[in-house]
Amino acid sequence: MAVTVTVAAITTASLQKYPATFYSPSPQTHHNLSFSGGLRLPSLTIKLKTRSRRSGGVFGAKMTDSAAVSYAAALAEVANSNGTLDATLSDIEKINKLFSDNESVLSFFTSPIVTLENKHKLIDDITSSGLLQLHVCNFINILVERNRIGLVREIVKEFEIVYNRLTGTEMAVVTSVVKLEKQHLAQIAKQVQRLTGARNVRIKTTIDEALVAGFTIRYGSSLSKLIDMSVKKQLDDIAAQLEVRDVVIPV
Repeated sequence: MAVTVTVAAITTASLQKYPATFYSPSPQTHHNLSFSGGLRLPSLTIKLKTRSRRSGGVFGAKMTDSAAVSYAAALAEVANSNGTLDATLSDIEKINKLFSDNESVLSFFTSPIVTLENKHKLIDDITSSGLLQLHVCNFINILVERNRIGLVREIVKEFEIVYNRLTGTEMAVVTSVVKLEKQHLAQIAKQVQRLTGARNVRIKTTIDEALVAGFTIRYGSSLSKLIDMSVKKQLDDIAAQLEVRDVVIPV
C-alpha cells in the first residue's frame, strides 16, 4: 500500500527529535542563510521595503506598511524571477495548512525556549524531504532568524494577493453543505471568469451545513461580492415575505 508523505507528517516526526532548551538570543542579520547540512542558497535575499497600498507596490500588488506584505512581495519576486510562481504558491498553501492545522508547529518555532539550532534542524528535515522548494525552505529560515515566523499566516494571505495580481487571477470562495464535484466547480469558475473578465480563476472551498443545500460564491476585492444560491437564502426570502404579509395596517 502506497504511503503519502506530507510536510505535516515530516514536521510532526521531527518535532519529537528536538527537545526544547533555553538559550539567550542575540541580534543577528543574515542575508544568505546556511542550513546545518551545509546547503547554502545565496539567491534569496529579503529586502524589506515600506510601501503604501495607494502606491501599487512591487509588481503592482497592493501594499501596506506591514512586514507581512514586504516578506510576501520579496518571496513573490524570487519566485517570479526563477519561473516557480505556481509551485511557490503550492508550497505556501502547504505551509499555511501545516501552521493552521497544528498549533504545536507554530508554538515550536515561536517558543523562546527552543534553540535556533533546533528550529533550523527541523527546517532541514523538511528541506531534505524534497516536499518544498529550496528557496521556500530558505525563506522559512529567514523568518525564523528574524523572529518573524509568527507572521506566516499573514504572509500567506499577502502572497496570494501578489500572485493573483501577477497572473490576472480572480479568487472565488465557494461555500456549500457538501463537497462539490470537480465539474460543478469548473462551471462556477467559468461563471466567475465571465463576470470578472479575469484570465484565471482560483476556487477555494469551504463547508457550511447551515446553508441547508445549494452554495454561495464570494469573489471580487476582499471577497465583497456575493452570489447566494443556497436554500437558506431562499428560506430567508420566503420568511421575509411572510412577515410583510402578516403586517396589519390600521385603518
